[in-house]
Amino acid sequence: MSVRELNETNILLGDDQELKEPGDYVVVLLNDDYTTKDFVVDVLRMIFHKSPEEANRIMLSVHNSGRGVVGAYTWDIANTKAWQVHSVAKEHDYPLRCVVEEA
Repeated sequence: MSVRELNETNILLGDDQELKEPGDYVVVLLNDDYTTKDFVVDVLRMIFHKSPEEANRIMLSVHNSGRGVVGAYTWDIANTKAWQVHSVAKEHDYPLRCVVEEA
């Protein structure tokens, strides 16, 4: 095994180990019969920082297809955004849900 220095910290790595970039995960909004279209657009703008046009396009995809991909993020960010969606939906008594899937 070899020792490499990273930011003045010693890290022990096996000769066959490599550091990899984290994989991407997509956040997918799911359609339901109760959440309003305006609320979905607001969530897309507030949590995902989408433009009004892009938020409307994604909302229509969710409405027409049953699901819509919002964006690709690292695992932690994708799960945080999903948690935020569920929290704000619950605050406003909507059943809006989303899932995190490997890209």
